[in-house]
Amino acid sequence: MLDHTTALLAATMAAGTPLVYAALGELITEKSGVVNLGVEGMMLVGAIAAFATVASGNSLLAGVIAGGLAGMLLALVFAVLTLTLMANQYATGLALSIFGIGLSAFVGKAWLGMTVTGFQKVSIPLLSSIPVLGGALFQQDMMVYGSIALFALISLVLYKTKTGLLLRAVGESPDSAHAIGYPVVRIRYLATLAGGALCGVGGAYLSIVYTPMWVENMVAGRGWIALALTVFATWRPARILLGAYLFGGMTSLQFHAQGLGIAISPYLLSMLPYLATIVVLVVISRNPQTIRLHAPASLGKPFRPN
Repeated sequence: MLDHTTALLAATMAAGTPLVYAALGELITEKSGVVNLGVEGMMLVGAIAAFATVASGNSLLAGVIAGGLAGMLLALVFAVLTLTLMANQYATGLALSIFGIGLSAFVGKAWLGMTVTGFQKVSIPLLSSIPVLGGALFQQDMMVYGSIALFALISLVLYKTKTGLLLRAVGESPDSAHAIGYPVVRIRYLATLAGGALCGVGGAYLSIVYTPMWVENMVAGRGWIALALTVFATWRPARILLGAYLFGGMTSLQFHAQGLGIAISPYLLSMLPYLATIVVLVVISRNPQTIRLHAPASLGKPFRPN
């Protein structure tokens, strides 16, 4: 029983990791007042870029970097259209997501069904020997550890540094930030690009670590879940981490249930992670005033310097 619990917890962290990267990336973007609904497309483009890089004989690190750059490039397209040309952020984000889905499917035809060898698990001395939790928390691959470090870094920067204060100020009142001399559009560009890069890294994790092969549309709605996590977690990193692992836990539970021979419809099990994540997060944020209180005041609103 303890072995099953350890395996389930370990699988939960692995399954939640792509959501941690993508949702934290969208958090950075939205904290600046920009809504990018193209997370699904950026994750898919990052996934195929990473997989193609590794399958061509390059290192796994090169694959992760390629995935991040691919997501950033797609985010740059979005930023030019919305921040410079003043296109509607919501419509542009949806178009970007559709474009990313189509582009990844087209580019990925040459790699369909191929596999690669992903990151190996790294055991942390002493900690990995702790009963139950040691095998789950401290015997993971480097990208899982990296996602936790990223969460800590973003939490620190957002709430303990001048950079985070400036980012949040731009999201709350771009007019005031512009009036005292801060480059609002440049800051929003940087936040959007950083968010796109992290979405690409999340996609890279899926294609070269979690499921080390290329399958068309392999992100399977995780981009939309990442968007929901950002909003329902009321733009707080800790809640995003919790929501990501909740989704990961439900995803892993369906495979463990099937492996144990529990007689539940596979269609219900496939639906369960998405349903459970949304229900729990809605319960957490059931007070609309909480969402309004923590939402960036200028979220989705265009800004043009005078």
